Amino acid sequence: MYHGAGTRARSLSQIPADTPMATLKKSLTTFDGVALLIGITIGSGIYSTPYLIAGYFGSYSGVLITWLVVSAFVFTGGLVYAELGTRVPTTGGEYAYIRRAWGDWAGFFFGWAQLIIIRTSPAAGLAIVATDYIGFFVPLAGMSHTLVALSIIVLLGVFNYVGVRWSALFQRVTTVMKVGGLLLFAALFLLLLSGSESQLGSVSAPLKDGNFLSNLIPALMLIVFTHTGFDRVGYVAGEMKNPREVIPRSMVIGLGIVIGVYVSVITIYHHVLGMDALRATTIPAAAVAQEMIGSVGATAIALLAIISAISSINGTMLSSSRVYYAMARDGLFFKSLDYVHPRFRTPTRAIVAHVVWGGVLLVVRGSFESIAAGMIFAILIFYTMTTLALFKFRSEGVGETGSDGSPHKVFRIPFYPVLPALYLVGVVGLLVLRAVFQWRESLVDLAFVLTGLPVAWFWLRRRDGAAEAL
Repeated sequence: MYHGAGTRARSLSQIPADTPMATLKKSLTTFDGVALLIGITIGSGIYSTPYLIAGYFGSYSGVLITWLVVSAFVFTGGLVYAELGTRVPTTGGEYAYIRRAWGDWAGFFFGWAQLIIIRTSPAAGLAIVATDYIGFFVPLAGMSHTLVALSIIVLLGVFNYVGVRWSALFQRVTTVMKVGGLLLFAALFLLLLSGSESQLGSVSAPLKDGNFLSNLIPALMLIVFTHTGFDRVGYVAGEMKNPREVIPRSMVIGLGIVIGVYVSVITIYHHVLGMDALRATTIPAAAVAQEMIGSVGATAIALLAIISAISSINGTMLSSSRVYYAMARDGLFFKSLDYVHPRFRTPTRAIVAHVVWGGVLLVVRGSFESIAAGMIFAILIFYTMTTLALFKFRSEGVGETGSDGSPHKVFRIPFYPVLPALYLVGVVGLLVLRAVFQWRESLVDLAFVLTGLPVAWFWLRRRDGAAEAL
């Protein structure tokens, strides 16, 4: 049950002044920030989307140009978020930016969407993908498949519950494993297959019978989905040793690595398989590994895909649970989530909420495709709001000085205002095109976000009423 601002103030006033209160531990470094970004971003997308994307184009050149355009778009988004993170370096990331810029209602809707569809969806969807790859070793179907997927979410919840040090360590290890595995994949290609006949020039008509734009839109959405993750680095700003330095460094280094790895891997897929063979397999990395080193290679790739999916779930859980905690701390969510465990120093109740709703989505929505599409549509809405917040913060000088008037070090996106304006046009364009070409699905996803309307009305009115009664 929600307790208003007055209740919170009275309960705090009853705590003795010398009683130590648990706070989030500031232990995350640039390495952790990079590991978090890479760990979230390189999930299952690079293993599951390239064959689908190939179906919308007639040649590798079309795929590569589109992929590079999206990469530039995403990198620009990372720079936008780097500046936002240094201007408002607090736990909650986007929630803090949106609430600071547009008020409590906007902040609440963002946080609500995080829990209902945006950040719990990766837990559900990637748990399904991880379980699919586990099925490579142990046959799983029906209830056993669902139970294994749910178990993955719960196990990662335990890691995050017992301490940020353990979840961050897990993120470091799995990030090194997944990046190292993909780099090894590329190295083996150079050693074993680079001299083979290239299929990069192969041409084949798109599988989808539509015009250029109707084929381009779903392909763009899939590529954007594969790159999502950079926006979550700022969620754990309150646990960074120096967020004004860690956030921009993490964005630039992390996104640079992700883009380089992705372009290399899709080039290898097309070089070895060509358009037709790539479209014919749902596991292109395993198919290429099979060509390189036989069944051992296919097995190794299956393990790498499992690690990548699990690492991405962990990174999202580590970052997003801090949003629910930050909302509750600000009086915009369940009061019980405003809790830091005195021993583990983590927002344990917020983590539990993430785990529970992720499990609900897994059972209710069922398929990876449905979960991923809904997540991207909702994300685009809030990318628009955060980018507009950057323009507002610049004009107001937010975060440039401390309370004592001393200057703060703030990262500034280059070529302002042109670069963030171009990014904003891209975000709004994707949002509108998806709404037009997939309007039924968009309405369903929008309904998920709008379920927060009556909840916001109740909580915010109750909070304001309690404040007026003081």
